[in-house]
Amino acid sequence: MKSKTNKTYKEKQIKNLPKVNEDKHIEKLEEGSKRLNENSLEYIKKYAAIAVREMHMHSIPASITLAQGVLESGNGKSELASKSNNHFGIKCHTEWQGKRVYHDDDEKGECFRKYKYVSSSFKDHSLFLTQRSRYNFLFSYKVTDYENWAHGLRKAGYATDPQYPAKLIRIIEDYKLHEFDRIKKEGYIYQSTIEEGEETNTDEVLYYNVQKGDTLYSISRRFNITVSALKDLNGLKSNDLAIDQKLIISN
Repeated sequence: MKSKTNKTYKEKQIKNLPKVNEDKHIEKLEEGSKRLNENSLEYIKKYAAIAVREMHMHSIPASITLAQGVLESGNGKSELASKSNNHFGIKCHTEWQGKRVYHDDDEKGECFRKYKYVSSSFKDHSLFLTQRSRYNFLFSYKVTDYENWAHGLRKAGYATDPQYPAKLIRIIEDYKLHEFDRIKKEGYIYQSTIEEGEETNTDEVLYYNVQKGDTLYSISRRFNITVSALKDLNGLKSNDLAIDQKLIISN
């Protein structure tokens, strides 16, 4: 890393935060046999502070949050992350009232959450884990127990990849992310180095009232959306429609 980059980061350094980009830390990491990805390092130093804040608020290890962000978003460079600020691959689900975007994942044209700010993605990631009962058992683990957290996420169904826990653990250990899990809440002051704000997605929802003769297929053709995406948006289990039924088309 160039000294100019280090200087810029030092000026933004958060109090009590391990110095991910400091010379000594980098030198220690580079003593290992694995080559480090500069994009991953940049991602970590950019979002470490908010991951620590979320840990203090919701008891989710900062190492897990950062490793998932690195993996799920491709260091913030995936299409879903770069265009929709979704860094954790979280899909819409029926309760989501914000913006939506469609990507091919396990199925074609699946609905994913879209955010105005990356910080909103981090906050929503915390809420996603804390508000779903299938993840409750994870919070019996200490915030320093990243290995059980990694395996638990896979067990709870966060990802279908059988190698998901190993990938998270590898990222955490390669980049020493577990150091962030030891930061105590007492004396820690969060200072954002990224743009943050309130999401106003719900004001931009487009609705359509079903007319006589409409079908999901005809509506999907009219609004250039797939039938499966239309059903996902509205939580529909069948193709049945009723006249004057209000459908979410896009947002």
